[in-house]
Amino acid sequence: MMRRIFILTILLVVVAGLDAVAKDKNKVAVAPSRAWTVTEPLGLRYESTIDTLFLNYHRTAVPSLRSHAWATTGNYGAAGQDQIFFNRPMSGQFFFEDAIGTWLHNNVNHRYYNTRIPMTLLSYVTGGDKYSNQDRTTLEFSGNAGKRLQIGAGLDYIYSKGSYDQQSDKNFMWNLGGSYTGDRYEFQGYYDHYSFTTKESGGIIDDRYITHPADVQGGETRVDNKSIPTLLSASESSLDGSHVYMNHRYKVGFYRYQRDSVTDTIIGKTYVPVTSFIWTTDYKNSRHRYTNKNYDEDESFYANCYQGVGTADTTRYWHLRNTLGVSMLEGFNKYAKFGFAVYATHEIARYTQAADTVGVSDVPRKHTENRLWVGGQLTKQHGDLLRYNATAQFGVVGDAAGEIDASGDVSTRFMMMGDSVTLRAYGYFKNLAVPYLLRNYVSNHFVWHNDFSKTKRFRVGGELNLPHTGTNINVGYETLKDYVYFNNEALPQQHGDAIHVLSATLNQRLHYRALHWDNELTYQTTSDKAVLPLPAFSVYSNLYFLFDVAHVLHTQIGVDCNYYTKYYAPTYCPATMAFHTQDQIECGDFAFMNIYANFKLKKARFFVAYTHGNGKIFGGDNYFAIPHYPLNPRRFQVGVSVDFTN
Repeated sequence: MMRRIFILTILLVVVAGLDAVAKDKNKVAVAPSRAWTVTEPLGLRYESTIDTLFLNYHRTAVPSLRSHAWATTGNYGAAGQDQIFFNRPMSGQFFFEDAIGTWLHNNVNHRYYNTRIPMTLLSYVTGGDKYSNQDRTTLEFSGNAGKRLQIGAGLDYIYSKGSYDQQSDKNFMWNLGGSYTGDRYEFQGYYDHYSFTTKESGGIIDDRYITHPADVQGGETRVDNKSIPTLLSASESSLDGSHVYMNHRYKVGFYRYQRDSVTDTIIGKTYVPVTSFIWTTDYKNSRHRYTNKNYDEDESFYANCYQGVGTADTTRYWHLRNTLGVSMLEGFNKYAKFGFAVYATHEIARYTQAADTVGVSDVPRKHTENRLWVGGQLTKQHGDLLRYNATAQFGVVGDAAGEIDASGDVSTRFMMMGDSVTLRAYGYFKNLAVPYLLRNYVSNHFVWHNDFSKTKRFRVGGELNLPHTGTNINVGYETLKDYVYFNNEALPQQHGDAIHVLSATLNQRLHYRALHWDNELTYQTTSDKAVLPLPAFSVYSNLYFLFDVAHVLHTQIGVDCNYYTKYYAPTYCPATMAFHTQDQIECGDFAFMNIYANFKLKKARFFVAYTHGNGKIFGGDNYFAIPHYPLNPRRFQVGVSVDFTN
């Protein structure tokens, strides 16, 4: 504990030196920093933010607050699944990564910066005691070599022993990247590597250790969480992989000259791009390994041991995807009101898994797929009245043949009663092949060979944003046909009938002077609760005071809480890292409250929090997000983040 306090103290002391540099009035003013993300498949840029806000900073340390209804095995950095269906991503080609996707770095959350001067964001979050400590260290660096070239690096290290036995995990990620923005040539890309290891407990043996401890401890009510027996004691999952992404764009256009109004001489010129040629390369490789060294537990926990007791399963996957495109750019003259692009994407993918030595199926040990898509994109990224983005691609070769993936959104902004109102509509239609590993898989405990048809999904929705009243309303509807899910036996199954999901979310912020009350409420219905179980109602509520101390210390002090109604929550299979349905135990109907204080001083933000502060006092003792996996008990946590801008 002293080591962690020392690290926090050092980071805060450094702020004083940084502030002295910032107050040098003789320095030349620096242009505003900016950040952006890119979208697939053509690398379009969308404005993002630099993560220096102190509001609700404490939430980054609470694993169950990855969503307002987060089904999780409990520990920080561990497996989880979003139960707000409209926020849940689709299953990837390597389904093992789905469970930890929220912690991983990818194309969606990678941010590029242009900071003009070097920027380093260093954060450290810690909590618990020496037996259950939870530590996370993150570092993000960006620097410019001139106004066009940017180089960046990032590091994210999570080490958490967990509040319960056989729960520890370690996740180490790092990346290098950069961007170049020239008149004719643009580049953005990165290299990312991750390594994830977690102990697999299989859940606690008896939930009464949490709900009614006296019943299983001879009348003793106090519980040593680390001594609660678990179903597995020598089981471990590991995932590791790397990812290379590069997006190149060469622009063809003309120069627009500026002339002096008096002498008619040229005083400047601006390059105006008209057409761009695009090449995107995406290479990824991943490996999953599951081991269990306890033979007795191997046989008792799993229904099958095809290759003998004692498990050492390894599955590998890699893909190489190349996209070539050409686009007409928006805004090169007054008639070019939108951008338009066409492209083709080719992908080769390779799967390697255990050999089927017992003849349960005819799944090959190695399998290679070639896929080809062609598509088009229509965009309008500028203008206040109307913006839109529509992309459609069609599969023509391999497993992709017959696929359709079309999506889009359109937004407009207008004034109403003196307020700037934003209205957005969105939707998609997808007719996609089921990923190979959900159709063909071989391991010690699970073997399947499925002839699944393509999954069809149709979604429409709308969003209304009223900044003046602090109101945001989002309503959506989706129909799923031939939906693939993991059933009660933890096997992938296809549901032929249509499933209908309706979701409505209200985000409302209220305040009076220093008192603020933020609420997010979601109501969702599912037409088939056995196949797609969802909590009908979930809420996140945050009541806090927001004020400054001596005009320099920005302060947020409050209490927040999340709650969702009971439902048959999915459970978790350690061997496949997959969440699957069950119909025996309901989870939910408990409150998880945190008492916190967030601060920002100069270039540092920090927090102190007592998470799950109501645990064992009020709000329910049945705090299981999924069966047999309790959430963290009460604990004290602290964190600090410093902006080392030179």
